[in-house]
Formats: sequence, C-alpha cells, structure tokens
Amino acid sequence: MQFKHVTLDFDGSVAILKLDHQEVMNAVSVDMLGGLSEALDTIEDKKGEVRCVVLTGAGRAFCTGANLQGRNNQAKKTKAGLTLETGFHPFLRRIRNLHCPIVTAVNGPAAGAGMSFALLGDMILCARSSYFLQAFRRIGLVPDCGSTWLLPRLVGRARSIELSLMGERLPAEKALEWGLVNRVYDDVVLMEEAMKLARDLASGPTVALSLIRKLYWDSPENSFEDQLNLEFQCQLRAGDTEDFREGVGAFLEKRPAQFKGK
Repeated sequence: MQFKHVTLDFDGSVAILKLDHQEVMNAVSVDMLGGLSEALDTIEDKKGEVRCVVLTGAGRAFCTGANLQGRNNQAKKTKAGLTLETGFHPFLRRIRNLHCPIVTAVNGPAAGAGMSFALLGDMILCARSSYFLQAFRRIGLVPDCGSTWLLPRLVGRARSIELSLMGERLPAEKALEWGLVNRVYDDVVLMEEAMKLARDLASGPTVALSLIRKLYWDSPENSFEDQLNLEFQCQLRAGDTEDFREGVGAFLEKRPAQFKGK
C-alpha cells in the first residue's frame, strides 16, 4: 500500500512500515507525516491481525531528520518547531501507544528526528554501516522528537549531552557497545533478521507484549510503589486472556504454545 512518502506492506501478522522518500534520504516532511498517520490508521483498522510492526527506511537511509528543502525561503515567515505539536508529536504518541511490539530496522543514517524514530523501537536492529546523529546543533536548533527524554534513559546524561552538543556521528557498533541498540547485522541480512525477529514477536501473546511495552514506557516516571501497582493491574489484564490459559496449558502438557493474540 502506498501513502505519501510511505509504503505499508503485510507479511502475515507483521506490518512493514517504510519511510519512502529516497530523493531526500527519507527526510520527514508534513506530507510524510500525513502518510504515516494514514498508514497507522490502516494498521489500527487491522488491529486483530497485525501483531508486530517493522519500521525501516527505503533505499540507503533510515531517516535523515526533518526535510529542510525550501526552508530557507520560509525561515523568516515560519517559526521553527510549529510542526512538532501538529505533526511529529501525534506520530510519536501513536507509536508509544501501539498495540503490539515494534521493531526498528535502521538500514542507514538515522539523524535528528530520524534518530528519535529509530529509538522508539522495542527492539532496535541496525545495519553495520548505519549511524546515529544528533544533527540539531548543525542548524542552530535544539534536540526534539523526544530525544532529550529517550537518550538519558538509554545511555545516561553525559553521553546524551555529548551527542547533542558535539553533533558527532555514533556508528552502529558503538551504539551497540553503549546499549543504545539491541543488535547489529551485516547490511545485506538486516531485513531478513528483522523479519525473523518480528515473526517471532508476532507469534507471541500480543496482549501481554503490549502490556510489557506499557510497563517499561511508564516505569521512568513512576515511584516503586506506583510501578508495583501498575504491574498488578497489567497482570490482572494479562491473566484474563486466552493466551495466558494457552500458555499454562502448553507448559503443563510440555508442548509449544500456540498463542492467538487474544
């Protein structure tokens, strides 16, 4: 399925969401944000069928940040950052609240907002040639799209500030060493490995996996007592699913579980 600068394909219960504006290395425009919104609408319409999402880029880039083409002519008329709340933030919130796991397959440069998009994955897989870049200082702006929330929680304050102040490339291998990403693969097998992982997640207990996402997203803001209460609430909900009953039955019968995502 084709949307504005976005393609959406389905492989069984896995949705493959691809940023696709190769002429600008998949830089994000208002049009692309609209395409992403429509693609997410389609995924949500198929909520009962889609049990994992893979987010990647077309061509040789994952996403090089905001599309600045033509920006110089409008810079004096348009305030920087206005599209954050109207375009970027709704997309980021929808990804956070997705009903199933998301795998990001970082196939090339992930800069600026593209770095934030990549780091939203529950599992972050990278091509060996890929890199991350907090590019904002290069154009006189500050980090956005949640990067100042995500980065300190992933790699700590010192490394986060260094990435943002210095604007230096962070290669995939170094990102793995820092604990920023989960796995690094040779470029030619990245999507194969991403799909293998996505299919494994898609065959899991989808409700429980969505609740696991929620627990870890909410954890940084909660006190210990708050988190205990949230675990209790989520466990009650997970324990009321068909997949829980199937999981227990499979364990007792010493057979692989056949989860249905319900």
